[in-house]
Amino acid sequence: MEFDTKTPKSVTSDPKSFASESVRMRWPVILTGAIDDIFKAISSTDDAEKQAEGKKIIEQLGSLKYEMLHDRQLTPIPEDGFPDETAAYNKELEQLGNPTWFQVPWLFAECYMYRRLNTFFTLTNHWKSYDLFARQKTDTFRTSRNAVVELAARYADIIKKIRADKDITHDPETEKILFTEMCEVCLWGNATDLSLLTNMTYEDIQKLQGSEARKAAEQNILVNNLPEAFALLKKAQAEGKKERRVDFVLDNAGFELYVDLVLAGYLLNTGLATHVVLRPKSIPWFVSDVLPTDFAALLSALANPKGFFESPTEEEKVSEKTPAPLAPKEVEDLLYVFQDWATLHGEGQLAIRPNRYWTAGGSFWRLPHEAPELHEDLKQAELVIFKGDLNYRKLVGDAWWDATTPFAEALGPMGPGSGVNVMSLRTCKADVVVGLPAGKDEELRATEGGRWRFRCQKMGLER
Repeated sequence: MEFDTKTPKSVTSDPKSFASESVRMRWPVILTGAIDDIFKAISSTDDAEKQAEGKKIIEQLGSLKYEMLHDRQLTPIPEDGFPDETAAYNKELEQLGNPTWFQVPWLFAECYMYRRLNTFFTLTNHWKSYDLFARQKTDTFRTSRNAVVELAARYADIIKKIRADKDITHDPETEKILFTEMCEVCLWGNATDLSLLTNMTYEDIQKLQGSEARKAAEQNILVNNLPEAFALLKKAQAEGKKERRVDFVLDNAGFELYVDLVLAGYLLNTGLATHVVLRPKSIPWFVSDVLPTDFAALLSALANPKGFFESPTEEEKVSEKTPAPLAPKEVEDLLYVFQDWATLHGEGQLAIRPNRYWTAGGSFWRLPHEAPELHEDLKQAELVIFKGDLNYRKLVGDAWWDATTPFAEALGPMGPGSGVNVMSLRTCKADVVVGLPAGKDEELRATEGGRWRFRCQKMGLER
């Protein structure tokens, strides 16, 4: 806490905040879904010991939900094999005065919930590596089929043209346009966040994806520094740097990871980057966040697109619906994408590098002090792309900044002088926002749906 911003943080006690809505409405729904998932998993096994452990997990989930709904105190996290982590969480819990659920900093409480939830599994014999959100992530990716197929065709067309005529990447205007399109695809992919879409139908989710949705949403980009990002990567390329790395601090699995890979593959195929490092979480986190296994699952789905996309989701099974077969051209494009990404991964250009610090309970203002080795590693990249709302909140300390505060200032120790080029691709969902022109925040709050219906791209280029 000593390295945090002194600007007041978002707290669950503010009745008008998204933090208050989260603890009272969103999180209990998420825990209910977790209980349903374990019930299904128990029914699919004949192992008596696993069933008994599963029933205990359900009891723990129910108790956590009860504590939350009745504003009980947050209790210490039991040691589960990572003593430094649990000690850090419990020390902060004590420093906060052992708060209740309705009277606690939002960022810490949300991270605490998922970290404590994980102990329910790690302290068992049969459920240690179980991802209780995997079923949801898989089903939601299946519902993204139309957008996945559309982007596969677009990606295959672009990459084939690049390989057939390298000159296409030497036309500055074409390069810039393609880079911008790929980054915007990567931004809009963040519209699918399972922790927020608890009350949406699959049809609602599909409307958030696809080219028409992207075109309609362009007016909602509030701050756009993509030209500076492009110039940064082009400069490194022109200087002939042998290794030009771009890191992705990942957010959601499924469709968002897919669009992250679209951008990553584009950067590698054009030479704007020579290496891409994907940085997933190490434990199930915020429902839909990427685990290393999610990367493998996505490649597996693309390697067998008919088997994956023609299988019904849980919802489709209940309603007895059967997905339409993929067209031969759709299968061809999806297999092309798989082969491209599998090759880049196999040759070491596309790497997976998890770090348990991404599931710590505090903001990234602490990162240079608490995780110096990780900080040094990030400094080796030309650009570090932080995906999603949680990473944005952590970057700016989840604090009540004035909306006109410069992004570089709100980054604190991760801003100017940190040695890290930070780019944030974020769908604006939480309360915190910085870098807006004077009067813009007030204008957005006055619109129907408020500021949360808009999107932000924010970027800092200071080292």
